[in-house]
Amino acid sequence: MSPLKGGVVMATSSITKNFVISGKDKVEAFADAIEAAANDKTPVQKVSARFLTNSKEIIEFMKKRKKANAAK
Repeated sequence: MSPLKGGVVMATSSITKNFVISGKDKVEAFADAIEAAANDKTPVQKVSARFLTNSKEIIEFMKKRKKANAAK
């Protein structure tokens, strides 16, 4: 499996219901909200990370994770 090289991850399973919008004002408000959401781009945040592919590295990482979460 190759690591992801950018792109967009989008939730789709949360939109499972039909809904009705009635009234000109409500339809326009809904359309304005959709347009505003499309134009509101979340800034990309740079992170320092690397992919673990070696099983020994993964086991060591999980040990550290378990130890760090034990205090919570």
